[in-house]
Amino acid sequence: MVSSIEEVQERLAAQQYIASDEIATTVFLAERLGKPVLIEGPAGVGKTELAKAWAAATGRPLIRLQCYEGLDETKALYEWEYAKQMLYTQLLRDKLNAVLADAATLREAADRIAQEEDVFFSLRFLLPRPLLKAILSDEPVVLLIDEIDRADAEFEAFLLEVLSDFQVSVPELGTLRAKHIPTVFLTSNNTRELSEALKRRCLYLFIDYPSLEQELAIVRLKVPELAPQLARQAVELVQRLRRLDLKKQPSISETLDWARALVALNAQHLDRKTLESTLTVLLKHEADLQRGRRLLNGGEEARRPRRAPPWASDS
Repeated sequence: MVSSIEEVQERLAAQQYIASDEIATTVFLAERLGKPVLIEGPAGVGKTELAKAWAAATGRPLIRLQCYEGLDETKALYEWEYAKQMLYTQLLRDKLNAVLADAATLREAADRIAQEEDVFFSLRFLLPRPLLKAILSDEPVVLLIDEIDRADAEFEAFLLEVLSDFQVSVPELGTLRAKHIPTVFLTSNNTRELSEALKRRCLYLFIDYPSLEQELAIVRLKVPELAPQLARQAVELVQRLRRLDLKKQPSISETLDWARALVALNAQHLDRKTLESTLTVLLKHEADLQRGRRLLNGGEEARRPRRAPPWASDS
């Protein structure tokens, strides 16, 4: 159990995750109150990475449920291993024959088989999926429910029991309760509005694109081999690109990919040739690339006036 917000920041920093006061406070409260954290924000700003970093920072296993359209309970909770049940039935055929040997009627035989159902519908034949793994774990875990907004509203409603009481109902076994309350992170890219019932059960955290200085700190931490001046120039360009009317703004992860690309190319400064040949690392749509090139050529300005770009004097 963490003792302070500062400790949360220190633990995350040890995992190379720079947490703002808001992020650290939310994680601290999640641990103290035992409540899930719903994290919303643009793609690639570190929502999933926060759950991974906190799992590593606390030494807990990370259990991840990746959401998608059509996800249902059987893929998220559990399935019965019918093939394994059939195999055991064949192995125990002789034993079953002995049990049924003196049964006078079909009803009596069926009743005797029914008495053995607990053998075949037990945890031995239960195949746990991520949600049930988190509940049945013998040690505290971090449960990541990633991109919950991609799942259907019906699945979201199913999650309410799990997030309210950290228990699930298995008809053949009854109610299974968590041995340890997991630390739960749910992420959303805002592709659809989540229900108020789900939000009510969670602490809320919105992670936006970082400021220039924050993103520069991330680049220096993750790609220390990039020259400091070049790192600043790169981040300044990314920040300018985000102010354009783009279909897909460059994420922090793409900033880091670009920084690593500049290192791989042994770039010393952001000359026009390097910029034009590596812009596709940041922008992934043709219309966005055209806007980005116009910005490089001085034909399209960001919404807020900025100082002249570092490549303006290049030939």
